[in-house]
Amino acid sequence: MSPLYLAETTMTGRAVEPLVSIVTPVYNGEKYLAECADSVLRQTYRNWEYVIVNNCSTDRTAEIAEKYVRQDGRIHVHTNKRFVGMVENENIAFQLISAASKYGKMVHADDWLYPECLSRMVEQAEACPSIGIVGAYGFNGNKVLWNQLEPRHTIVPGREISRRTLLGGFYVFGSPSSLLFRSDLLRNHQPFFDPSFFTQFSDNEACFRVLQTNDFGFVHEVLTFSREHQDSMTSSIAQTVSNGLLPGQLRILARYGPVYLSENEYAQRTGEIFDRYYQFLGRYPFRLADSRFRNLHLGALGSANHSLSLLRLAHASVSQFAWLFMNPRHVAKKVLETVSTMAAGTRGLR
Repeated sequence: MSPLYLAETTMTGRAVEPLVSIVTPVYNGEKYLAECADSVLRQTYRNWEYVIVNNCSTDRTAEIAEKYVRQDGRIHVHTNKRFVGMVENENIAFQLISAASKYGKMVHADDWLYPECLSRMVEQAEACPSIGIVGAYGFNGNKVLWNQLEPRHTIVPGREISRRTLLGGFYVFGSPSSLLFRSDLLRNHQPFFDPSFFTQFSDNEACFRVLQTNDFGFVHEVLTFSREHQDSMTSSIAQTVSNGLLPGQLRILARYGPVYLSENEYAQRTGEIFDRYYQFLGRYPFRLADSRFRNLHLGALGSANHSLSLLRLAHASVSQFAWLFMNPRHVAKKVLETVSTMAAGTRGLR
């Protein structure tokens, strides 16, 4: 942050806006990084610093980032000495925020912020000192997401929002790009994102952790945009095949269910996820011979103190194959959809 800029904001006679640290962890983001950075420059909120964390990119990412450094003194670039995983790069980014910042905001390189994003989020955060996280609606492709919270609720107790999320069918945490965090929370827990969780659950785990002692603020406006593009399709296919969704859900529930749910709620929710888990494993019983697949899912079950029931697995497999036998048209349709999706993903890699 430029000292000159801080002095200018003070000398105008206006109330000094809290400093917001914005970070973008990026690897080979030349296609979208400029659009992301431009969205930061267009913010109506002015007291911010912006750190782009280049994860040893091999494309024009560094060149594009340096152009923005020359354009605005509030923008900085950090280049990692070695390539790291996505979660570790996000943690590095949050470790680089200014000691003077009051709030921290991540925006991924292929996402962007609407001009009022920082203004509206900081306004909500400043409304109540107990707020640790602020969320908002977001566009994903052409869909408005995370709009399940009642409009009259702008400040929700952290324990209540966590409880509703764990019970299923309700989700307003969004993505790292759609959240604003109080900076003291980012500093007091390092690494902020738990690297032992799947990438798509490390940010969820952070929310559940923070909201044990803080409240959740929400702005009922679309403030962020998350891009849908071909580059992410192959990772979606891989997730569908290994189904990292269920292991992540089960680990989150095992860690935070006892914190936020009653004993009966925890038992019921755990049973629901176990039912879904056996339905999934019943479709792929022979993949348990693959050590990577087996260790992933047995480890997830073990996190909930549950060992695999071969009898339950056999019953689920018989039920699945019987259903497939009775619904050949549905099976044929799903096969064609899978082939089409994989073909589209392959085209996106060319």
